[in-house]
Amino acid sequence: MNNPMLHSDEIRTRFSRAMSAMYRTEVPAYGTLLDLVADTNQVVLDHDTALKARLAASDNLDRISEERHGAIRLGTATELHMIARVFGVMGMQGVAYYDLTQANVPVHSTAFRAVDAENLARSPFRVFTSLLRTDLITDPNLRKQSEDILNARDIFTPRLRELVEQAEMQGGLNEADAQDFITQATYTFKWHEQAAVDKDFYEALKDADPRAADIVCFKGPHINHLTPRTLDIDTIHAQMPERGMNAKNVIEGPPPSHNILLRQTSFKALTEKVTFGTQDGLHTARFGEIEQRGAALTPKGRELYDALLNKVRATITPTPDGSNAAEYMDVLTDIFKAFPNAPEDMRAEALAYFQAYKTDTGETAYTPIVYEDFLPVSAAGIFASNASDKTRQDEFASSSQADFETALGTKVQSEFALYEEMQNKSLERL
Repeated sequence: MNNPMLHSDEIRTRFSRAMSAMYRTEVPAYGTLLDLVADTNQVVLDHDTALKARLAASDNLDRISEERHGAIRLGTATELHMIARVFGVMGMQGVAYYDLTQANVPVHSTAFRAVDAENLARSPFRVFTSLLRTDLITDPNLRKQSEDILNARDIFTPRLRELVEQAEMQGGLNEADAQDFITQATYTFKWHEQAAVDKDFYEALKDADPRAADIVCFKGPHINHLTPRTLDIDTIHAQMPERGMNAKNVIEGPPPSHNILLRQTSFKALTEKVTFGTQDGLHTARFGEIEQRGAALTPKGRELYDALLNKVRATITPTPDGSNAAEYMDVLTDIFKAFPNAPEDMRAEALAYFQAYKTDTGETAYTPIVYEDFLPVSAAGIFASNASDKTRQDEFASSSQADFETALGTKVQSEFALYEEMQNKSLERL
């Protein structure tokens, strides 16, 4: 009997939808956010037919409505190595390395995603995956206890391990096994109200670092947030309070004038009931995020972006209470006048990557390649606004990409090389 393998893109698509359904149940405000994003995107497309045509021509129109990314935090190298195998079944590979200690977060990270343009068009889902650096827990007793707790847990079901090994041996999974795999993999990221530690330890670790407490004190790496993509983040940011969402104070990333890289905002993390043994308690970590993706920048473009953002941050830093949000946005917009914002100027100065395609009249046109990856400072800004209202100034030692890749079991791929390949392939197709 013929029992064909399900394509990894289809497994990834179904997994993305299963994660979304689970998170919508766990965090109802996320469903409200999805509705707002869908409504806003439709308004943009109805009013901007040129944008709609460009998205259709570059295979980016249908993927707008698909889930964009999730975020998880792992505790050990063993967990990271296994999660890489799980995502591998879905055609996802680690792309780019992010040292978030540079932005006062005690983790380093990669993003698991598809790497080919066609696979991304079918399913753009990605998971930003962070690994805790327990060496940055300064109290030696808390550090030792945390490491013992993490080393004793197993976040993967035995059946998921079996299915991963089966997929690796036979080059994929059939329909029935793929559906079982999706169920088992989704369970890995489920929220558990029963904590894995007692309340005293949780409170002590939370006081030392709430990000570490979120990773160490629970039975698994509950999904931290899911993020749909919008075509108008400023409108959504303004409308979130009208729909009962407590939006963070500023949109992270470049100013509204520049459709480059990644702009992100979120509603503040929920306070959720947790049971610590026989004691009740509360935990605040999970939130809803939205993103607006712009052009992927070349190394030259990224160098200019980083230099300008550093200049902004040296001038003004957003306060946790939002009291200087308007001033911050003014400074950001003014300083970024030094970065060309017209696509033709970015292409002329080799600041961004472009996909070439033929128009209906047979002319060659160029559209910016969508940025598929992340920004450490923006991610840290989101993390910080959802971890505490206090401004943290931790003095963390820089992380090691080599150490991360050893835990991962392979090297992370260069995002710049992948964008350049996409650009070259589009030119070859002409």
